[in-house]
Amino acid sequence: MKSFCFTGIIKKRHFLLFFLAAFFFCRCQGQPVTEPVEHAGRDIFLLIGQSNMAGRAEIEEQDKDSLQRVFLFTGMVGREWEKAANPLNRYSTVRKELSMQKLGPGYTFAKKISEAYPGMEFGLVVNARGGTAISEWMPGKNLYNEAVKRAKQAMQWGRIRGILWHQGESDVSRSASYLEDLAILVQTLRTDLNAGSIPFVAGQLSEDRPERNALNKVLMQLPDRINNCGIALSEGTATIDSTHFDSRSQRLMGERYAEEMIRLLGK
Repeated sequence: MKSFCFTGIIKKRHFLLFFLAAFFFCRCQGQPVTEPVEHAGRDIFLLIGQSNMAGRAEIEEQDKDSLQRVFLFTGMVGREWEKAANPLNRYSTVRKELSMQKLGPGYTFAKKISEAYPGMEFGLVVNARGGTAISEWMPGKNLYNEAVKRAKQAMQWGRIRGILWHQGESDVSRSASYLEDLAILVQTLRTDLNAGSIPFVAGQLSEDRPERNALNKVLMQLPDRINNCGIALSEGTATIDSTHFDSRSQRLMGERYAEEMIRLLGK
């Protein structure tokens, strides 16, 4: 019995030496070393909407680091997750050209969320497309189906904890019916994701065009219409082209999304 145990120890040492040798060989050859990462139990957020969620602001120096304990869902077999870094909408299955995907609110949202819950891991499923009306996001439409599909794929590694929504620039002329459509969207997403009454946070549009004021006021009614909803206010923001938030404003919106999400999660 002692001889058997001793032999086992030798084998384990040989395996360890082999692994270390392979590790340093790969490093010397400049090849990446794959390390196992535990994904189970991750708290996941779904980020959807049009161009301001996809991000059109410049990615500045302070926005270039990958986030700690935050992972971006890629949907690629064998490499489903990677450290979250801008642009976050790069893996959207419905996005426009990759070159158009820049800084959105998701970066500072995730940064603030991870700071609020130290020791936890978070996942982001970002599936936005610019220039889209809410009618294109209604249940049964392609944008909706893709969002639910991606979220369900990601849920193999955790649970959906909240949804972020930024959309409405294409619907400023239809503000009267917007709240009803948004309420249907929220309720159906929660049902299809089997997620109970998870928090849903919508962001206001920029205030630099007066015709958006009516829709921003409609958005403020959402928490009274649907439980566990919040609004990220756009007060004090600026745009690069009268529509898309600039970099500072995207960071500000992301922080406001996080503040509302943290408040709702605390309930």
